[in-house]
Amino acid sequence: MKTSSALPPFLVLDQLLQSWLIEDIGRGDRTTQSLLSQNSTEGQAEWIAKAPGVIAGLPVAFRVFQLLNDKVSFVPFAVEGQPCEKGQVIAQMHGSLDALLMGERVALNLAMRLSGIATLSRQYTEKIADLPAKLVDTRKTTPGLRILEKYASQLGGAINHRMGLDDAVMIKDNHIAAAGGIGEAILRIRSQIPYPMTIEVETESLDQVKEALLHKADIIMLDNMPPDMMLHAVQMIRLSDNRVKIEASGNVTLDTIRAVAQTGVDYISSSAPITQSKWLDLSMKIAL
Repeated sequence: MKTSSALPPFLVLDQLLQSWLIEDIGRGDRTTQSLLSQNSTEGQAEWIAKAPGVIAGLPVAFRVFQLLNDKVSFVPFAVEGQPCEKGQVIAQMHGSLDALLMGERVALNLAMRLSGIATLSRQYTEKIADLPAKLVDTRKTTPGLRILEKYASQLGGAINHRMGLDDAVMIKDNHIAAAGGIGEAILRIRSQIPYPMTIEVETESLDQVKEALLHKADIIMLDNMPPDMMLHAVQMIRLSDNRVKIEASGNVTLDTIRAVAQTGVDYISSSAPITQSKWLDLSMKIAL
């Protein structure tokens, strides 16, 4: 399964990476700077996968080292979005040892986190690979890491849902309560948003689905519906307005995602590939 994802430009990422390096280094790397003077010794390091998984984040890791010393070389032996095996050398770098040692933890943490997300995303997408439904991620992300976690999710085969509150309109249960109903919420919002922004409505019952259809929602989310109700809702929407996209959400797991996809929905949103993923264990070994 070949997948790709657009890495955000470093103009966007550098400020984040610098802040994480500053957090880790603080007033200075007491160990490294006591052993080595700046740029005094060069060495080589390998990154090794200690478990099988899908690799994500190697370009970001390289950038971490570059910010410390722009002469560090980084050669990836694994491909972003592709699987690796336990014991595989996934990258090799060469340069100033002080830069390699000071950047090790931040670079590894990011790559392990992102690879874990890509790995679990791949497991979810493989469950429905032969069906039309597509997996989408959510805004349940780690503050400060959203742009990279969604990058990793996409590498694993998912589609990015909105990046933030300004991307699209999603009318959820609390919005409906605040407005006094789905119809009133759609009417108010439609008069305010720019063209061609879409309106998605979260529904929990067939009556709410009917109301969303009546007021011409662009996307209808079927939230936490039992399978028989979800199937009925899909059929209702298709008969009423085939233009409307249908999204299923709520407690989607590896065991249930295929049954959800078989109801005929267009998209299945789940936070699990990000919130429930386990870091992929990677290590760095120095050789002088």
